[in-house]
Amino acid sequence: MNALQDGFGGYGVIIVAGVLMTAMWRWLGVLVGNRMAVDGALFQWVRLVAAALVAAMVSRMLLYPAGTLAAVPWAWRMGAFLAGIAIYFAAKRNLGAGVGGGALILLVVEALRL
Repeated sequence: MNALQDGFGGYGVIIVAGVLMTAMWRWLGVLVGNRMAVDGALFQWVRLVAAALVAAMVSRMLLYPAGTLAAVPWAWRMGAFLAGIAIYFAAKRNLGAGVGGGALILLVVEALRL
């Protein structure tokens, strides 16, 4: 029996491959990021691209859900989305708080439904 067939070895290979593939880009980001001015145009562009990617992901999950999320009624997904926007502004435009808060609200509503 090889390492990929024992049930856990396959996960180990996936984790190692994932770390190897992303570690280089993370270190490159650290090196480049340390040299960027926080108030500079390039840093602002990077922040805007990151926010746009999050917005695209949330929009896709809201409008075209896949898997288990597809079973959640559209109105509940929209309610959690709107609550996430409210949390975003209440937390002084903190993107993590808005996304996390909306996800937590949807999780709690789904848990109470069962």
